[in-house]
Amino acid sequence: MKYYSLNNPTLKATFKEAAITGIAPDKGLYFPEIIHSLDKNFIQHVEEYTNEEIAYQVIKTFVGEEIPEKKLREIISGTLSFPFPLPEVENDIFALELFHGPTMAFKDVGARFMSRCLNYFTEGENKKITILVATSGDTGGAVANGFLGVENINVVILYPSGKVSDVQEKQLTTLGQNITALEVDGAFDDCQDMVKQAFMDKELSGINLTSANSINIARWLPQMFYYFFAYKELKKLGKPLVVSVPSGNFGNICAGLMAKRIGLPIAHFVASTNVNDTVPRYMGSQKYEPKPTVETLSNAMDVSNPSNFVRIMQLFNKEFKELDNAFTSYSFTDNETLTAIKKVYEEHNYLCDPHGAVGYLGLKKYMEKNPGYTGVFLETAHPVKFADSITNNLNIEVPVPEQIKAVLNGEKKAEKISNYEELKAFLKS
Repeated sequence: MKYYSLNNPTLKATFKEAAITGIAPDKGLYFPEIIHSLDKNFIQHVEEYTNEEIAYQVIKTFVGEEIPEKKLREIISGTLSFPFPLPEVENDIFALELFHGPTMAFKDVGARFMSRCLNYFTEGENKKITILVATSGDTGGAVANGFLGVENINVVILYPSGKVSDVQEKQLTTLGQNITALEVDGAFDDCQDMVKQAFMDKELSGINLTSANSINIARWLPQMFYYFFAYKELKKLGKPLVVSVPSGNFGNICAGLMAKRIGLPIAHFVASTNVNDTVPRYMGSQKYEPKPTVETLSNAMDVSNPSNFVRIMQLFNKEFKELDNAFTSYSFTDNETLTAIKKVYEEHNYLCDPHGAVGYLGLKKYMEKNPGYTGVFLETAHPVKFADSITNNLNIEVPVPEQIKAVLNGEKKAEKISNYEELKAFLKS
């Protein structure tokens, strides 16, 4: 399997090269040269397969021959070592819970898969890799946990000061070993811009930099897995499926759309955002006009210029009509988010986190105008990660799981930086 740069299709890489470098030499995102459809018989009988077998069938053509089958199956087994429950919240509406991994966020899947791939690719090589990643909340914790103690790999995480929850910050800053946290005076987009600038800086060419954001194919593509798991569980209901994805950098929903492209019969996708609404506005005007990022309760989606939207456009050959047929996007305010959390909790005894609540709102809005579907919204993080905002605004106490209690007792260690030059100096040192 080859991947090409979306900036220049003549620049190509193998899965290994793309996973290790993260981004193309011209700073374009990698995209698969050929997208193979899954066997229709496999899709028709998907409920007969284990989750691990489904994941192997989904990812094997994207990896190609670069990881032997036995090793790839081991990587998948280690990645999927936790459940993906799908409780029914109300009639015909299900929550796909993606927070049962070690850092209690959906990004555990991609981070664990990527870390195991890089560990395999660098095994026995006298070569150090520095993973440089920007996080708006959960990416950093998942990447830190996934790569903790991995030989020959150092992780540097940039996060916006005061704009992640206390639990998220602890998950970034308390691990030590090969993990370094940089607390940035700015918003997530500032962190992401610094990371992009570092990849473009020729003076840093001697450092083997790669990214663990969803721009990296090894972190982006395995997110397809849980869309297949949801379809497997709900297929028996006999209704078309619509999935609402809380969306910030749009990597997760892009993986869902890739799953649809290779044959998963999900009828429609809804990208649900907070007031950082670049994509919802684009779907109404066909003008892509990012605005300054606004801080919200659903902080992991505080992204005004989502990197992965260019991949979504490529999936639909940049044809707006095709995209519009498969994809809808809505935005919601913090007040609407809090109202949804309270409503779902009081009426259905289910506690959403702020991101899941945005996903729920998008699903309800779509289904009101489009009846006859079974609906799924993604619960991307455990509510405990946003316990303060839930308790302070709604007076709802959030129970603290054991793995989070352990993190809260850790000592924060982070270096503060304000601009790119300070990041560059740190990386050169």
